Amino acid sequence: MTRAWISPILLVLCGSAVAAGLTLSGTPGAAAANLLVFVLLAGVNSPLIFPRSVGTLEAQRRSAVDGRPVVFWRPGCTYCVRLRMRLGGSAQQAYWVNIWRDPAGAAAVRAANDGNETVPTVIVTGRPHTNPEPAWVREQLSRSTSSGRSRGQKTS
Repeated sequence: MTRAWISPILLVLCGSAVAAGLTLSGTPGAAAANLLVFVLLAGVNSPLIFPRSVGTLEAQRRSAVDGRPVVFWRPGCTYCVRLRMRLGGSAQQAYWVNIWRDPAGAAAVRAANDGNETVPTVIVTGRPHTNPEPAWVREQLSRSTSSGRSRGQKTS
């Protein structure tokens, strides 16, 4: 088991314990609601809500070709969850690198943040941006997809 799943598992276990206590005290409705809240929190803190991670070198190679941002993240980071949720469906357009799975990604984040693993760190055209506003990242995504489309039209 990797450390990415520790927080979600603990949330589900705590929710189960509280729900069991509520059930034994005679309030099964409250137990079910409580368990649902803990399961939802576990889901939000799990790696499942993020697009599939790629390696740093692959993300950088792809970004150099199409100009899309590279987002360095880690599970359990509330700022990463905020960015992911606020990007909505457009998050799939960026290249996501889980720094807990990719040592090169962790090194790239430390290099961009004075030795700290501060995430989310977004790389756009080779320049790092630490914890940028989601609206700004969305704008960068729309720029990269529109320029990619125009590049594709020129070659047709």
